[in-house]
Amino acid sequence: MQNFWPSSGFRQLQITPRGWLAPTDDYLRLFLNRPELALVPESCAAEHALHAALLAAPSGQVAEAELQALQDPDARESYGLFLRFRDGLLAAGTLEAYYLGLFRSGSIAIPPLFIDLLAQAILRQVLDDATDAYEVRAAEMLFRVQRISTQDGQVLAGDRDVLDMFNETGGLGDFGRFLAEAQAPLRSINMQVLSDDNAPDYWPASDRHSFLLDLTHEISNDLSHGLVFTMTRARSGLTALARVLEKWVAHFLGVAVSVKPLQKIEDEAWRWHVGLDVEATALLNDLYEGREVEAGRMQRLLSLFRLDFAEPQEMRADVAGKPVYLGLMMNAEDVLKLKPQNLLLNLPLKGAM
Repeated sequence: MQNFWPSSGFRQLQITPRGWLAPTDDYLRLFLNRPELALVPESCAAEHALHAALLAAPSGQVAEAELQALQDPDARESYGLFLRFRDGLLAAGTLEAYYLGLFRSGSIAIPPLFIDLLAQAILRQVLDDATDAYEVRAAEMLFRVQRISTQDGQVLAGDRDVLDMFNETGGLGDFGRFLAEAQAPLRSINMQVLSDDNAPDYWPASDRHSFLLDLTHEISNDLSHGLVFTMTRARSGLTALARVLEKWVAHFLGVAVSVKPLQKIEDEAWRWHVGLDVEATALLNDLYEGREVEAGRMQRLLSLFRLDFAEPQEMRADVAGKPVYLGLMMNAEDVLKLKPQNLLLNLPLKGAM
């Protein structure tokens, strides 16, 4: 068993009989030690006192007066958001229940960072027995924004924040930024494409998010019969992502589905689709409604998938046995931000509205 993403807080969580994750004080302390809440030299005495009190008892009550005593308005806001997150999480009882409740409520009042950290911890549990580095790297796409590079027919996904840091500082942090401002040469980016040869190196480096993932499809230019893709290569990142999506759905919804990248969609009875991101949702909606889509926009579609329920009776009666088509698409800035909650909220489950 591999120990990946040690910063996820997985080891600080309790596993319920259902296999979901219950928060603990040690898990909440991880948030208090993050840069957003960590003390800085400018922190006032009231902030020192509040931080110490929360470290000692992360679930303890905080009076409004204690929060308002913080001199820095940014600190007041950060602690207020943390307390809102903490209280909601404790009330829900598990990370999964809180995650689902956030999106089902239609009102999300915590920062996206907190949502991504929840997703990472949950995925760490979902993939706890994983032995395939491709799957774990693909799972990073569900909680970290990807920058997509397309050149000479190859499609690569890299962690946006890591790539941007290398571009700005050469991977040397503040010192690298100083060198850049002084127009001194910076070292070149050295990020490897995940392969069978270097896959063993992924595990000890998993928290660095420094491996590129190959999402390459060979795309046909003939769209006369729909959207056409050839089969993915044997070790495709798209295939690994499909396996992760299957496990994500099973963990939350308790239903078995199979997901596979498509060769093509030629379905005159196309009934249901789910975009895995904002861009793909809009594109699939337009295609479903028969609206014309410009070629440049189509080229940003990275992949289609077909999702099938193992038990059609678990689907809504009007679509039982029909496939669900999924889409994955980068935006005009070559950035991909997955919305994994879409699969949990928008599948045609029996009894769902």
